[in-house]
Amino acid sequence: MRKLLSASFSRLWRNKEFWVCMGVMLAMAVGTLLNACRMAIRDAALYQQSVRCLDDYYFQFGLFIGGFCAIFSSLFLGTEYSDGTLRNKIIVGHTRTDIYLANLLVSFASTLLFLLAWAAGALVAVPTLGFWKMPADALLMYFAVAILFIAVFSAVFTAVAMLCSSKAYTVVISLVMFLVLMIISANVDNKLAEPEMNSSVEISAEGIQMGDPQPNPDYLSGAKREVYEFINDFLPTGQSIQMGYLKIAHPVRMILCSVFLTAAVTGGGLWAFRKKNLN
Repeated sequence: MRKLLSASFSRLWRNKEFWVCMGVMLAMAVGTLLNACRMAIRDAALYQQSVRCLDDYYFQFGLFIGGFCAIFSSLFLGTEYSDGTLRNKIIVGHTRTDIYLANLLVSFASTLLFLLAWAAGALVAVPTLGFWKMPADALLMYFAVAILFIAVFSAVFTAVAMLCSSKAYTVVISLVMFLVLMIISANVDNKLAEPEMNSSVEISAEGIQMGDPQPNPDYLSGAKREVYEFINDFLPTGQSIQMGYLKIAHPVRMILCSVFLTAAVTGGGLWAFRKKNLN
């Protein structure tokens, strides 16, 4: 395992796609936070105050880091078949279990480095927005949730890369899976965001007035709401959306779900990889 990890990380540091992803994450962080600083300065000039803070933007990496994991893991691990690397590793005596777990660890570590690139770049806003307003324990909790849903993404896309012999198909399948999960989670999140009461707008001779609040038929309540909340906490994309908008309400449940999914996907992928015909 140690030799596999050493060889994989050695290849990682020379990989162009890895450094492109690092650069893009860094650029996105700097661009997003500089725009936030611009809006904060504008608010201060217009309203003599700004309600914007670093917290509002710092965790927006959650909205797209799964996509970076899907793209990079597919490209990096997809060469295992196309370049004959996988067969050579088996020939020299490495077990399939060690090969699979080494690739999973490299995928996980690379995505964590993308996260660090964002985290470092986002600090460009500190002179304008200041440091985090949330307490230290909440900040650590957010990072813990992020690290664990990144582990789920890594497990999923490593499984795809190790079970699909075509690099092109690996990229397509991984991206489609990520987009489908994001669409599902976005729809679930939108359902949960429906207000319990709606107020209609009435236009009269006296001007625009708000009508009496009425029950919202789209509001989820009872057991149905609990099911939607569980789905939102269970899916890594649901967790990432909640992180991006600072809406994490059940961190312990999220962490437990991520641990379960990482173990289940890794176990299932490893079992299938052991059975796979590599000829």
